Amino acid sequence: MYQQIAMYATVFFVFLLALAFAFVYGESKRSADYGPIQKKGYKIRKFYFLGLIAIMGFASVMTLGRLPYDRHQAEATGLNEIKTVEVTGIQYAWEMSEDQFQVGDQVQFKVTADDVTHGFGLYNEKMELVAQTQAMREYTNTVYYTFEEPGTYQILCLEYCSTGHHVMVKEIVVEPEGGSL
Repeated sequence: MYQQIAMYATVFFVFLLALAFAFVYGESKRSADYGPIQKKGYKIRKFYFLGLIAIMGFASVMTLGRLPYDRHQAEATGLNEIKTVEVTGIQYAWEMSEDQFQVGDQVQFKVTADDVTHGFGLYNEKMELVAQTQAMREYTNTVYYTFEEPGTYQILCLEYCSTGHHVMVKEIVVEPEGGSL
C-alpha cells in the first residue's frame, strides 16, 4: 500500500516538475524585462517550498508510526509475551541466546556487535528480508518480529565486515505450534 502511494506521489510531483520546466522553457522564448519575472519566480518558489514541507511532514507523521520496529507499537498491539533474544555479531558468526521458536512467537531481538559493525538481516525460507537492523559495538538495537510461518530462517550479515563476511550465516528453526517440522 505504501509503495503504491509513494509511486503515485512521485508521478504527480514529476508531472508538476515537468510542467515547471515547460513553463520556464516557454517563457525563455519571450523577450521581457527580468525584474518582474524574478519577483514572480521568488513568490512561486516560496509557495512550492512550503507546500513541499507540508506534504513531507504529513507523509512522515502518517507513516513513521507504522514501522514494525517501534517498541510502543509492539506494546500497544498486545504483545505481552515477548521473548527476548540477545544477538551478538562477531566476525564471522552470530551468537544468540535462543535459536528455536514456534509459530506465533513474538520475539524482541536485542542486537549488538563485539568487534565491527554488522548488519542483522532476518530472512524467511523464500530469502525475503523480514526484519533488519544494525549491529554496532557498545550499542544495542532492538527489532521486533512475530514468526507467522514455520521453517528455517536465516540471519545474514548485511554490512561488509571483512573477508569472511559471506560465511556469517545463522539458521533459526521455527516449528509449527505444538509440533515439529
